[in-house]
Amino acid sequence: MPSLPDAPGVGAPARARVDLRAIAWRWHAIAGLLVMPFLLTLALTGAVMVFYTGFQTRLGVDPRVAPLPMAQPVSAQALAALADVPDGKLRTYVAPRAPDRAAWFVIERDGQTLAAAVDPYRGTVLHWVDKENTPFAWAQRIHGTLLIGDLGDRLIEIAAWATLVMLLTGLVLWWPRGGLGWRSRLWPGARRRGLAWWRALHGSLGLCTGAVLVVFLLSGLTWTGVTGGKWLQAWGSFPAGTWDAVPLSSEPHAALNTAGLQEVPWGLAQTPLPASGSSQGADGLATGTPVDLDSVAAFAKRIGFHGQHQIAPPRDERGVYTVSANTMSGDLGQPTGDRTVHVDRYSGRVLADIGFADYGAMAKTMAVGIALHQGDMGVWNALLNLAACVAVVLLCLAGVVMWWLRRT
Repeated sequence: MPSLPDAPGVGAPARARVDLRAIAWRWHAIAGLLVMPFLLTLALTGAVMVFYTGFQTRLGVDPRVAPLPMAQPVSAQALAALADVPDGKLRTYVAPRAPDRAAWFVIERDGQTLAAAVDPYRGTVLHWVDKENTPFAWAQRIHGTLLIGDLGDRLIEIAAWATLVMLLTGLVLWWPRGGLGWRSRLWPGARRRGLAWWRALHGSLGLCTGAVLVVFLLSGLTWTGVTGGKWLQAWGSFPAGTWDAVPLSSEPHAALNTAGLQEVPWGLAQTPLPASGSSQGADGLATGTPVDLDSVAAFAKRIGFHGQHQIAPPRDERGVYTVSANTMSGDLGQPTGDRTVHVDRYSGRVLADIGFADYGAMAKTMAVGIALHQGDMGVWNALLNLAACVAVVLLCLAGVVMWWLRRT
């Protein structure tokens, strides 16, 4: 006996909804199996990084000092640090974030990157840190490359895109249907047991963390080798042509990073550095003033750099003094305060002065997105990110339990 046709407007849409959910479930499961190990790794290492960014310092210990009326010259503080590292080269001076905190000096020697905490008033070294082997540095390397270089970067990039697919299909599966109300999707409920309870927990956690995860994933993708490095960052970087007639170096701003860490603002990382040795630029240090670490440090304070900021000395004959404060390096809590100033090592003229307002739309968006991603914008941001990391771990746990209950 032939089957009766579906009633118009009932059978076909019902089958379409079932098919859509079946397709969504299949892709959700496949993507989940693919990305779960990566999500767990990113959540755990991300929690370590947020802890040190939000509640400690990226170098760990942050010695306190007893303030005196006058601090030692920055060059004298640097010499105290360099005295313990024969043949070392000063790469960065990090000004104290408060009067009762130590200054930091980053020194490279034989491929090793060391950081010395120095009492700015007495010129004594208080503490040494191997910058490449702090918990923050290890967490960042695992977070970015899984410790396997470009291959790890590409695997994380693929996992990030797959996670976006998982979130989209998860939303389709979460959407209330069959007379179920919104409340049933927002809270597991005490009456549910077994697979139903874990499914409800998985769905409610996914909804609560989905928006935060999207921000994490999109901002994280901007640092990956293909999506970020070859597409978004190449298109969104600050245009060096803005510095009219200023000679350019062959090195990008990323050369200022130390210990393999990402410390330069996203929008500047691929922009060429200006070069010293010309008459170009704006008025900077007073004419006749020697251009050295002390005079540049004094100039930085005069033009508005206060609290924690960094000075990178020239790396070669055409290098520049770079004064900066930004959220990428942990100096600031608000990306709108980002500022980078380059000073000619010979003339003392300002070759470039770049603030947040000078960034393009993409660079501004990423400066804010990355600051949120890192938990830089205050205790609330760090707590939110830590909660999101815990939620991701619970999401993965719930997914494993659901898979196990289904197969049994």
